[in-house]
Amino acid sequence: MHNRLCFVGKYTKKNITFASDMAEKVNIFSISEKTGYSVSTVSRVLSGKAERYRISKKAVDLITQEANRCNYRPNMAAQTLRTQKSQTVGLLVPGIDNPFFATLAATVIQMLEARGYHTLLADSQESPREEEQALQMFRSRSVDGIICVPVATTPALHEQVSRIIPMVLIDRYFEQTSLPYVCTDNHAGASIAAQYLLDKGYSRILAIQGVPSSMPNRERVRGFLDALQDQPVCTAIAGDAFSVENGYRETLAAFPPVSGNAADRPYDAIFAFSSTILLGVIQALRELHLQVGRDVGVISYDNNGFLDFLDPAVTRVEQHVKEIGQMGVDILFKLMEARQAGLPEPAAEHRLIAPTLIVRASC
Repeated sequence: MHNRLCFVGKYTKKNITFASDMAEKVNIFSISEKTGYSVSTVSRVLSGKAERYRISKKAVDLITQEANRCNYRPNMAAQTLRTQKSQTVGLLVPGIDNPFFATLAATVIQMLEARGYHTLLADSQESPREEEQALQMFRSRSVDGIICVPVATTPALHEQVSRIIPMVLIDRYFEQTSLPYVCTDNHAGASIAAQYLLDKGYSRILAIQGVPSSMPNRERVRGFLDALQDQPVCTAIAGDAFSVENGYRETLAAFPPVSGNAADRPYDAIFAFSSTILLGVIQALRELHLQVGRDVGVISYDNNGFLDFLDPAVTRVEQHVKEIGQMGVDILFKLMEARQAGLPEPAAEHRLIAPTLIVRASC
């Protein structure tokens, strides 16, 4: 295979510029010359430290525009050797194809970017084995910190890794752990949903759960059952995954092909433990010729914008993803800064954020 060089314009030795030459010329010194700002000011802006050094917005805009114009990319290897920091955070989620985790990941990535950090994203696919490999990969890449949605049932590995790299858990946590975490109060969210169904007069409620061993699922089951305790209702809990297929399969299994009279149906409401489960529920109800809201009440965990465009719009429990992401990033940076400065680390923060019920027409 032969490499080819294509030239535009008159071919002379003088006007040939190779990519390697361009890479050498485009650096903080050339950007300093172009913008008129000092090398230290350019360096601070491009490393995300403009706010700390009170650099003006005009200077930030001009330096950033010039860096973008000449396609400047910092030499990360040299920067790591110089500062002992990779300017990278590892982010581990259980399923990037799940809209909730996609939104959570996008939120964290945006907040890290605002601080001048890159994100190394990994997907454990709800597998402890994949999770272990991802955490080891983060170590080998010398990330400065880790934000993790854990899937293992014990914190041993996470705590071991955290002794080397600062780590914060989000969305899920371990009950007995020294690791900081920021999560939704899942017990409260499920209790709110169950109480709402009771108040609306539903008395035969099917809850379709996600991964039974996961912390959010266990807390949602507990909250659901606590709210219905001593109430004159018939309930059931089924399912095994936060997936569309699980919602679809369990709904078909729960309802006979011909539902007939409303009083003969085994359930008059369904509580889906995630928006992915919800989509499977809706698909199955349509195939059973049962209308959401009229024949069967439906409520879901998680808030996604598309739920307002369904017919009818779906009542759901909203997790405050932006707040979770912001708190997780803030706590991680406190840990990283303390460790990098050789100072005692702050006490582990354990935050549970109350969810909110969004009422629509599905129940």
